[in-house]
Amino acid sequence: MSGTLYIVATPIGNLEDITARAVRILGEVDLIACEDTRQTRKLLDRYGIAKPLVSYHEHNEQSRSSDLLRELEAGKSIALVSDGGTPLIADPGYRLVEQARNQGILVSPLPGPSALLAALSVSGLPTDSFSFHGFLPAKKGQRRKFLEDLRPSQATLVFYEAPHRILDALEDIGEMLGPRPVVLAREVTKIHEEFLRGTASEIRGVLEKRPSVKGEITLMIGKGETQEVDDTPIAEAVEKLVQSGVPRMDALKIVARERGLSKREVYKRLQHPGEQTS
Repeated sequence: MSGTLYIVATPIGNLEDITARAVRILGEVDLIACEDTRQTRKLLDRYGIAKPLVSYHEHNEQSRSSDLLRELEAGKSIALVSDGGTPLIADPGYRLVEQARNQGILVSPLPGPSALLAALSVSGLPTDSFSFHGFLPAKKGQRRKFLEDLRPSQATLVFYEAPHRILDALEDIGEMLGPRPVVLAREVTKIHEEFLRGTASEIRGVLEKRPSVKGEITLMIGKGETQEVDDTPIAEAVEKLVQSGVPRMDALKIVARERGLSKREVYKRLQHPGEQTS
């Protein structure tokens, strides 16, 4: 009979943020698969748990999944943990869970800490509808296109971001999404926990004055202001802005932003006015 694969959420900072069940299961399994054995060892030592550890991260996920599946098929129980939070949420593990499910191996979740939910719960932004998008693309062009595609969304947008890219990301958010409410959560549950609120440009202004930005960051973006539907034909709206002195490319961006469209879509409708008139 095969063993069980437990997906165990672990603290994202404060080591007290772990469930009693998680502590029990970590002490009962045959093996613990983790991103960084040194990081996980700190947690296990805190609770007096001595179990074999094996590394499981993005660079060895494919080969290590096969090894772990063999252990599960042999009847061993395994706990999968990340360096902090809920495994598979912007962390490795999908391949292992998918293959275990396909082979009929029991996969059991142990819910607990999640950086995105912890940050969202205290953000002050609407939580009735939100979407999580992992890490923003690292390259500027890809990031701006990604944000442009999200412009029509009326849900609160949630991302993780690396500290060395946060200033560039905030700049692009301000330009592509406009003056929406933004909350930046840094080092949630840790000693230097911090929440910054404002527009993307305002938060960027605070951070760029610092010698450096460090720590794990969760970035949340509220929905834009609801505007009345403008039924003026797109060509007419663009031309009106141009006549007022706005450069044509900027006019395209403004009309696109006001109507929740991409600049590409506005340009397409200008080229083929018979397809859409507004």
